Amino acid sequence: MTGAPVITIDGPSGAGKGTIAHRLADTLGWHFLDSGALYRVTGQACLIEGVDWGDHAGVTDIARTLDVSFTSAASGEVLVAYKGQDVSRAIRTEEGGRGASTVAAIPSVRTALLQRQREFAKPPGLVADGRDMGTVVFPHAQLKIFLTASASERAERRYKQLIAKGESVSLPRLLEDIEERDARDSQRSVSPLVPAEDAIVVDSSGVPIDEVFARVMGYVADKGLK
Repeated sequence: MTGAPVITIDGPSGAGKGTIAHRLADTLGWHFLDSGALYRVTGQACLIEGVDWGDHAGVTDIARTLDVSFTSAASGEVLVAYKGQDVSRAIRTEEGGRGASTVAAIPSVRTALLQRQREFAKPPGLVADGRDMGTVVFPHAQLKIFLTASASERAERRYKQLIAKGESVSLPRLLEDIEERDARDSQRSVSPLVPAEDAIVVDSSGVPIDEVFARVMGYVADKGLK
């Protein structure tokens, strides 16, 4: 752990935490951690290496030696590579999300990736996006936000994103997947998806993203972090 200030943005899939966290990091000029990407890459690496997600020992070995790199494209998009292979698109599919949620439920995998996440906390500061950033990874963060939204709204948002990418998807199936993932994430024995005791809960249901961002920036100002 370092003396660099940390802001955590936790919450379920589709709540908008990635958008808010990335925008916040850009505005403040701080580092950005997409912790979910580490779990998504772990799941994708298992597919590449032929390791079943149910093989806890095999998945943990993948996590311990994960050869992952993050770079920024000219468009501002964060590109993710495993062993030099671009997996940015693959890890953002619905299968990528299921893989991330499945391997993230393995306690030894979470332990293997814990220190790697903490190493992102460097001056001038870090905005960390995930599911246990404020509860486990950065328990002493200066500001903790728990961003949520109804499952139906999150499914609708994801549906529109995938349709815009030209993918054929079913809204009812997306809602089912989100509800299953919510249950898996919140009920796992290690680092369940819950707000930290000192987190500020922000419900983004029916709220424009600019308004959500302005509200979060208000909390940042209240903490004297900008």
